[in-house]
This record gives sequence, C-alpha cells and structure tokens, in this order.
Amino acid sequence: MLSDVSIAQAHNLEPITDIAKRVGIDDEALIPYGHHMAKVDLSKIRKSDTPGKIILVTGVSPTPAGEGKSTVLIGLTDAMAKLGHKAMVALREPSLGPVMGIKGGAAGGGYSQVVPMENINLHFTGDFHAITSANNTLAALIDNHIQQGNALNIDPRRITWQRCLDVNDRSLRHVVTGLGGPKQGVPTETRFTITAASEIMAVLGLATDLEDLKARIANLTVGFTYDDEPVTAGDLGAQGALSALLKDAINPNLVQTLGGTPALIHGGPFANIAHGCNTLIATTTAQQYADIVLTEAGFGSDLGAEKFFDIKSRYGNFDVAGTVIVTTIRSMKYNGGVAREDLTNENLEALKSGIVNLERHVENIRKFGVKPVVAVNLFTSDTEAEREFMRQWADQFGVALAEANVWAEGGDGAIQLAETVLDNLVESSAPLYDNDKGVEAAIETIAREIYHADRVEYSNQARKDLETIKKNSWYTLPVCISKTQYSFSDDPKALGAPEGHTLHVRELLPRTGAGFIVALTGAVMTMPGLGKKPAADGIDVIDGKITGLF
Repeated sequence: MLSDVSIAQAHNLEPITDIAKRVGIDDEALIPYGHHMAKVDLSKIRKSDTPGKIILVTGVSPTPAGEGKSTVLIGLTDAMAKLGHKAMVALREPSLGPVMGIKGGAAGGGYSQVVPMENINLHFTGDFHAITSANNTLAALIDNHIQQGNALNIDPRRITWQRCLDVNDRSLRHVVTGLGGPKQGVPTETRFTITAASEIMAVLGLATDLEDLKARIANLTVGFTYDDEPVTAGDLGAQGALSALLKDAINPNLVQTLGGTPALIHGGPFANIAHGCNTLIATTTAQQYADIVLTEAGFGSDLGAEKFFDIKSRYGNFDVAGTVIVTTIRSMKYNGGVAREDLTNENLEALKSGIVNLERHVENIRKFGVKPVVAVNLFTSDTEAEREFMRQWADQFGVALAEANVWAEGGDGAIQLAETVLDNLVESSAPLYDNDKGVEAAIETIAREIYHADRVEYSNQARKDLETIKKNSWYTLPVCISKTQYSFSDDPKALGAPEGHTLHVRELLPRTGAGFIVALTGAVMTMPGLGKKPAADGIDVIDGKITGLF
C-alpha cells in the first residue's frame, strides 16, 4: 500500500495562481511562496455581500487507532466541489511537535490530502517560526527591562509570560533563566510552552486584521508588579516590534487539495491545551470567496468544537450552518474495551458498548443549535454486520449518518456524505453559555452540559487565580478549558461516556490578549514530551525526497 507522502509526491500540483482563480482570488492578492503555495494579502481580500456557509468538522474522542478527521474534512470539501459548489477548506497548520512526536503528519491522508504535504507538515511559510520569535522577543524584553532598572516595578517572581518552542521537549517544562551573575540577568524560575499553545498563537488566531493584532498584543498580560498590578506588553512598548515580526504571518496561506480545491491553512493551536481552531482570518477569508466553507476544530465536541462555538464564532460574530462528527467503527470498539491489536476483528458487542461515546458527542453538538451529521470513516477491516449496526443505531438515535471512503477514493468517496450534510444545514447557531455570568458559571456549564460532571473542584491556586481575575475585571471573558482529549472527564483512562465525575481545575490563566481565561484541569501539560519511539525516528531524506511523513 502506498504511503501518504508517496501519494502526495506522485501528484501533479497545479500552479497556485490557477487554484486561486478557481474561487476568484486575483493575482494581485497573492504573495507567492514558490509555484504551489502563496499567502493571500489581507489588505486585498474582497468583501462578499453573501458570505459562504460554515460547516464545522469535529470528531469523537480520539483513540490510538486514529479517526481521520482531517482526511474526511478534505475529502468532503472535494466532494462539495464535485457537486458544483464553490467550496474551500480552512485548516490549521501542523505543529512540529506532533509531526516529530506521535503523528508523523497532519495534512490528511491517502487520496484526501492537502499538498505540498511535506512543506505543510514542516516549515511551510514560516508562520510558526514568526510566532515563536515574537513570543520569545517579548520574553527577552521583559528580562531586559528588569535588568536595566525595572522602571515598571515588575516582580521577577510573578512573571507569567513563558518562552515557547515548536517541539515536544519535557526538559523545558521547568527551567531557571538568568544564572551566571549580575551581568547575566535576574535569575527567574519559568517554563516553556509549545508554540501551538502560546498566547501569541491564540492572538494570531483570533485577530481580525493587523491593527487588531497590534491591539491584542498590547493587551497581553506578562506579569505583575510588586504592588500586585498587572503589567502588559503595551506597558513595555513591545506591540510595534512584535507586530512587525508577525506582519507576514497574519496573511492566510493558500494551497490545494489533491482534488484541486483551494485550501487555506493558517494558525495551529492545539485543542486540548489551547482553543484548537484555525485563524478567524482564514475562515472569514474563505467565506468571501466560497459558498461552502468547511473548517475543523481539534479533537472532539468537548474540546475544539465547544471552543469553536464559545470562543471563535463569538469573536467572529458568525453562525455555523452544519457540523460533522467523524467516527470510525474501530474507535467505537476501542471505547467498548477492545485492545488496539484486536480492533480489526468483528465485535458487535464492543461496538454496542462503545457507541455511547458517539452518542454523547451528538448530544453535545445539538446543544449549540445545529444538526450534526455522523461521518463513518471506513476502514478495510470494517465488516458489513458492523456497518449495518451503525446504520440501525443512527435510525434509532435520530441522527443523520453517512459513510466516507475518502482515503482510497478522495472526493468521490464522500459524495453521499456531502449530500447528507447539505440536507441538514441550519440558519443559525448559538454559544453554550453567557460569558457575562462569569468564569465560574462558564466552567460549571461546560462541565455539566458537555462533560457530564457532577461538580467542579478548584485547587487553592485556582481560587487565588479567581480573585486576581475578579480584581482586574477579567471575570466575564470566555473560558478555554485545557483538558485531556481522550475522555469527557479529566482522567484520560475514563473511556466511553463517564457520568458524575469531578472536574479538577488546578490553575486559571488570564490570556488578556487572546481574550479568554485558560482553565488547566487534571494533569494536562502545555509542553508535551516525546514518546519512546517518536515519529522523528522514521523521517528521512532519500535522493532528495522526504520520506516517513506517514
């Protein structure tokens, strides 16, 4: 069987100018990065009187077997184009952390990919590097300000701004900087976060234009004074320099699917430790040129999708017309207790037991006022009896379901899914909670309605954080909950659809530039580590071609 990268490398890519013309993007709006990639100049994007309808693709709780959410999304977009719609897909950029860590690639798979996949998966147009540079420039400016006299009276023990790096590196979770004597700086205990979870990434993801980006940067809280007053990047005068580093990164990136459909890939926050959506700019740009915009939110309805409705669509002031929940028969059997090595064996009892996970995701999505469609991503090991079980379950549960075979067939394998999605569109959607009621009410609503928790328990540190948030008038900001992706609870081993558990909030982090409060729960880490055998072990360059990216 051909690998994803070999399929992508065998494809004859079209010139990016031809891809752009397919949806009416003028040559003058393109900033080419070679022949097959370009940025779209934000200042030259047209405004449409009839913005395209947004369809959100999410998934069930991820399992080690993989569900193929991005693969289904890309194939579904190609299917929409085959049905005669002017369609575009808006995706996140892959982080080098997972690419070198556990996934090996994040541009779809088989005959349902965005290309050139090697560029997209690695350095692409340099956006992640620009975000990392901007983030770490701010860290350097903070340290230098303290070293040069500390006119703002910053307490070095209360610097909240962290450096970042786009790798999985557990050694950087707890570090001390400034060692070596007075000329080397003030010793400070700090941490690194992965670039995908940095606030600069969140700011880029939610900014509407360059001026908004600059204003959000100025509003970043970087620490507190000895008098317990917040210090911002604007107090340091850093917004101009950081915006200069990001002025190209703010432009969305245009590439193509294997089916020749235009794809905007921009921004890359994780959904388990950040807000998990591609940039607002990319999504709204696609709306100006396409009548159907398909986009994604990371992991399941409890993470990326909830944040899409409660953070991204709230700030973007747009509605979601439809939602697709990607699942596999294998993932349902895994949730039913089957070991990974046995997932290719028919097991209707495990399928019946594990389907409760999918049921919870369907119920969750309905709470945002949309009609979910279940997409069953087919694998060759799926039996007819298992497929029939899924169809009968959907009829009994009252949810639309369609199969997809996009890995092998590309857009042709998602025609039925596309037609089913179009039959289930709505005019409007709604957030889950009213953020004006405060952080605690928002957390408790998500915990009760989405996670099915009985209660929320705050650590002593989280209680202190709440007082700080209230004191500084941040209490009505939306909430971004950082939680394990593997379970509806904060225990990654609680599979299926757990009920009556406790959500443990250990820290509350104000992200005043992005405009939300991060709630760290359970043991989730903002700097992942590499596994025993990372994907990097299999990546190579042979005869000038990259191998091992799936």
